[in-house]
Amino acid sequence: MNSPPDTSQIQSVALVGGSGFVGRHLAAKLRSRGHRVTIFTRRFSDTLAARLAPVEVVEVDTESTNACINALKGYSALVNLAGILHESRGQRFLSAHAELPGRLVQACEAAGVGRYLHMSALRADMKDPPSAYLRSKARGEAAAAATNSLAVDVFRPSIIFGAGDNFFGQFAAMLRWLPVFPLVCPTAEFAPVWVDDVAEAFARVLEGEGAPGTLRVHDLCGPRTYTFRELIEFTSAAMGKRRLVIGVPNWAARLQGLALQQLPDPLFTLDNYRSLQVPSTCGCNALSSLGIEPSALETVMTPLLSN
Repeated sequence: MNSPPDTSQIQSVALVGGSGFVGRHLAAKLRSRGHRVTIFTRRFSDTLAARLAPVEVVEVDTESTNACINALKGYSALVNLAGILHESRGQRFLSAHAELPGRLVQACEAAGVGRYLHMSALRADMKDPPSAYLRSKARGEAAAAATNSLAVDVFRPSIIFGAGDNFFGQFAAMLRWLPVFPLVCPTAEFAPVWVDDVAEAFARVLEGEGAPGTLRVHDLCGPRTYTFRELIEFTSAAMGKRRLVIGVPNWAARLQGLALQQLPDPLFTLDNYRSLQVPSTCGCNALSSLGIEPSALETVMTPLLSN
């Protein structure tokens, strides 16, 4: 790990989407290295502030460019981690992944913020992404790149694992009571990456050089590629559960997505199915170029899942 930066390297960093899984880890890491970190939230509460303490939490209307400009004055960098996996009446892919980055980039330019770090997704750079989720991520990257005055870094991780993650935590909860596990897209490929490695990548890029008007992209993956079936079998084995994993035919997976997406908080949607049609893997893993040795899934998650 890097040693804490000297005083001349200390930065004031604002995080949008900083109350989530990656945001909490990144905020803690940046603070441990001496940086000043503030999390912007649309709805402040004492409960949220207590949960994120000692990181400062400030209420900012991120739907207002002027509010973002005023909030960002005095900061050297903005990290945008905002994202959703499912659409709802109140949250749309286009708004969260494309329109918000556009406002944030404009606000950074107007407020004199020099660095913009943007969370995207693997395969957002495809010529014709198969899902609305990936298409919106592609538009977000285009919005991030539409500046001549900021140093922009885009991060595209595979699924991110660690204590409290949404992926393994969700499936572990299901595997506790399902002796037979029906699995959609069992051959879909992932290269899971540890949340601490992702946070370290953001920190190292932030602490490195960033010239105005430059755009860099960092694909982030773990050391191994797994099929969806292998990940579920690993999860059940680590939990000490014997489970029969049965692959669901594609036609049934599509019907399942159509049915489940009607729920208020769906586990799976038709758009998720479409995203799973392309591998979430890296052609060139940026962790290596950043001097980070990716941590093995088994090393981190086996003790967590066995509890």
